Amino acid sequence: MPYRICKTLEVENAHMLSKHPDNCKFPHGHSRRIEFVLEADSLDNNEMVCDFKIIKEACIDFVEKFDHAICINTDDPKYQQFKESYNDRVISYENQDPTTEVLAKDIYDRCNKRLVEYRKNDKSRFKLADGVKLVSVRVWETSSSWAEYSE
Repeated sequence: MPYRICKTLEVENAHMLSKHPDNCKFPHGHSRRIEFVLEADSLDNNEMVCDFKIIKEACIDFVEKFDHAICINTDDPKYQQFKESYNDRVISYENQDPTTEVLAKDIYDRCNKRLVEYRKNDKSRFKLADGVKLVSVRVWETSSSWAEYSE
């Protein structure tokens, strides 16, 4: 059975779900917890799957873009107004509502790409072994509700 580790990062984030039939179609925010789960069949030379700092260093840049930002479907009638007013604080989702499920997949894809880049970087302080892989990303919307994406 493989070893698993989990790193949690937190952000304050808003979204609008234009396809939603109720109150979620209005702008609203969440204190989101994002969990990154990595696994490996064996431990590295430091007896770790990897140093937790690797996850933070590889993923923090784009996670911070979600902090105090609003995620909006580009098809939303108010999208352009938000984009003009808040520019870089708007995270655009092309033709889809930024549900927590959609955010989990997006964050998974971004983090997985960054971990691959991190592994190739010879100048990284901490080394990420070839056998380490991102297993899942879980995004908590509330204290009792989350969505998860894995491949």
